[in-house]
Amino acid sequence: MSSTVPASVTVRAPAKVNLALSVGPRRPDGFHELATVFHAVSLLDTVVATEAPPGHGVSITVEGDEVAAVPTDDSNLAWSAAQLVATAMRRPCDVHLHLIKNIPVAGGMAGGSANAAAALVACDALWGSSIGRQRLEALAGQLGSDVPFALHGGTAIGRGRGEQITPALARGEYHWVFAFADWGLSTPDVYAECDRLRGEGQVPEPSIPDELMSALRSGRASAVGANLHNDLQAAALSLRPRLKLTLEAGQDAGALGVVISGSGPTCAFLARDDEHSIDVAVALSSSGSCRTVKRATGPVHGARIVDIVGAPE
Repeated sequence: MSSTVPASVTVRAPAKVNLALSVGPRRPDGFHELATVFHAVSLLDTVVATEAPPGHGVSITVEGDEVAAVPTDDSNLAWSAAQLVATAMRRPCDVHLHLIKNIPVAGGMAGGSANAAAALVACDALWGSSIGRQRLEALAGQLGSDVPFALHGGTAIGRGRGEQITPALARGEYHWVFAFADWGLSTPDVYAECDRLRGEGQVPEPSIPDELMSALRSGRASAVGANLHNDLQAAALSLRPRLKLTLEAGQDAGALGVVISGSGPTCAFLARDDEHSIDVAVALSSSGSCRTVKRATGPVHGARIVDIVGAPE
């Protein structure tokens, strides 16, 4: 291997919580039209991309939370991300990807999308492709609805199926507590249940609440908490009624706002400050209504390189 080529590149990418998720009608391609406010939080997954010998192809190893639930074959979005970068460069896709998981699997926080975004950035740097940000964003949109935001980070509005990203005007730092369930939820199942609960009536076009955007511009956590909303929440609760106990435990602890993240089952609680987030986390842990609890802050950057080994001086 040439000394001008990095031996490995390490990238971290954030989980997301949907501050608002408005679900519109089903589109001809099977997706639903969405309007959402994404918010990246400091719950991070790490991907280490290492150059592999010619003919090796892609391989994946995993450590951290819920290892057994993470696929290590071509069904993993990180695998697909590496292949897209290699195809764009017209080069063989020989790389080993090591995933270090902190984001819950099938938890509604876009852990798989975060891994895909990290793999895009890591392989681009590993192979010296210099694809460019605009091209990486286009590749992210091919991989999945949440991958472009995992690349972008911060607080942003998502439209289409979520892949059309516009930065949001937002101020302040927000303190979050996340309660993880003992089981995941299938995103297609939750959308199907949402459709079932709505029945045959006409579904309005999705929209972003003006009150939430005003609250974000002001940076007032109490106002943001009061305007958290998720159209998929009723469907998630229908499939997993026990989630109501978790939401109630956070409310009883004085959280400024409670919401199920994305398609669930992770429950998100907005706290006043760091000290209050500790109180909410303790209350949730002692409630017995969830598997584990983690604290985080937001917004944070999207997928970013944190280490390069073997790069030229």
